[in-house]
Amino acid sequence: MNTSQAGIEAIKDYEGVRLKAYDDGVGIWTIGVGHTAGVKRGDVITMAQVDEFLRADLEDAEQAVNARVVAPLSQGQFDALVSFVFNVGAGAFIASTLLKKLNARDYDGAADEFLRWNKAGGRVMAGLTKRRISERMMFLTGSP
Repeated sequence: MNTSQAGIEAIKDYEGVRLKAYDDGVGIWTIGVGHTAGVKRGDVITMAQVDEFLRADLEDAEQAVNARVVAPLSQGQFDALVSFVFNVGAGAFIASTLLKKLNARDYDGAADEFLRWNKAGGRVMAGLTKRRISERMMFLTGSP
């Protein structure tokens, strides 16, 4: 499966879109929708480049979901999972209870696991809480 346009737009909303390179706060130059490969201070891109970079960056998340999920998925479930993996990383997803519950076809239990991933540095983050609620809703209903 591939991420739908609705899924891509949700990820853009969650991550934000930046046309000028910025320091992510830990010294990593970032542009577009969380794109870091080859980015340096002063870089500027177009919206077409944002979409091109995002599509390439989403491939890793899509591959992780396609390779590890054995339970049948709707498009909304797939989009929610790709958004989640794009944010937390494939390694965290592969080791997660969310994936274990999903592969056991416990869809409701898997949906509830999204809500546990709302911390950064051990602290609950309002932005992550909002994102996880939205991803859970997308997983359950097919829309953000």
